[in-house]
Amino acid sequence: MDTKAQLQTDLKEAMKSQDLQTRDTLRLIMAAIKQAEVDGRKTLDEAAVQDVLLKQAKQRRESMAEYGKGGRDDLVAKEQAELVVIERYLPQMMSAEEIAVFAREAIAQTGATDAKQMGAIMAKLMPNVKGKADGRLVNQVVTDILGQIGSL
Repeated sequence: MDTKAQLQTDLKEAMKSQDLQTRDTLRLIMAAIKQAEVDGRKTLDEAAVQDVLLKQAKQRRESMAEYGKGGRDDLVAKEQAELVVIERYLPQMMSAEEIAVFAREAIAQTGATDAKQMGAIMAKLMPNVKGKADGRLVNQVVTDILGQIGSL
């Protein structure tokens, strides 16, 4: 079953079980997918649906950070609950150790030795981890590895 069909099925289940948090979050996700389809004037394939889900998850993480800075713990909790629902439909994210393997390989391929070559490293690395790793974590791992290389 593809992700869109799974979302529809889960939305019906959430409505039957009166799980308001899941129902509302799934409605937001379905609306975002529909909006992407209208904007692109085509039906989204599985990869495009995953991109919408990743964008929604990223939006929730950024909102949580901003609400946290503003001391709005109630809104942080709401965004966190939505993020939990969204993450059910995303592939398992890579750990920092898994990202480091790909990062070292990209650094070796580019011959990079410092942060000035970050763009070249990321260009080699991101196709391997896109959709499987958080961009901030990837950036942090690469920065840490370059820092270790620079200190040698």
